Amino acid sequence: MCLIVVGWRVHPEYPLVVAANRDEFYARPSSPIARWPDAPQVIGGLDLEAGGTWLGISEGGRFAAVTNVREPGMAKGERSRGALTRDFLTAAASAADFAAQIDGGRYSGFNLLLGDGESLVYCSNRDGQPRRLAPGIYGLSNHLLDSPWPKLLAARQRFGEALPGLPDESAFFQLLADQTIVDDENLPTTGVSIEWERLLSAIFVKSANYGTRASTLVWQRADGAITMHEQSFGPNGQPLQSSVISTAV
Repeated sequence: MCLIVVGWRVHPEYPLVVAANRDEFYARPSSPIARWPDAPQVIGGLDLEAGGTWLGISEGGRFAAVTNVREPGMAKGERSRGALTRDFLTAAASAADFAAQIDGGRYSGFNLLLGDGESLVYCSNRDGQPRRLAPGIYGLSNHLLDSPWPKLLAARQRFGEALPGLPDESAFFQLLADQTIVDDENLPTTGVSIEWERLLSAIFVKSANYGTRASTLVWQRADGAITMHEQSFGPNGQPLQSSVISTAV
């Protein structure tokens, strides 16, 4: 997952709202959102290569999402970062307790958002101790929480503008579909080539081999009901499957 924007307790009817794009090589096998066969209370996609997930939510209100930290040349961690989200979604520990027991040295650089219905916690093995987040709008890409990358700043602004329109989804998916490439003078410097910096500067990433595989919108009503809507994509941004799963209380 390469872009996540979260609204935490800023909408009176929807305490949790998430808009996210997952960027990945198209060759990496994965499955679209569904109830997990071994944990049917959990809704999310699955990485079929390592067995974890980039984003998921449970009927009990547990939410988890992860992004990698872009640091080319670093040694690969022994455990998949997607295992962090999967483990939390199927556990019973609070977000704070789960974050506190993570051994960050076992993973490549990650950013992790964990929600248990009562609190939203951010943790990263590149950004100090886990911390509970106050109500607000937060953004993650492939650096640290709210790093001022142009696409993240734009996404947060447009997310805030879209919030009052819920349950209308259109503004969120327009945001997630933005293919604007940032001017070279405003690109972050993350250790990849200038060609990759340009490609990855868009909210919606598109190429023949790598790009946005899924755009996902999740929101939870104040009564606990959940809606997750995912649009998946193939090479060069070709639209594939659209899936919606809703729960009732």
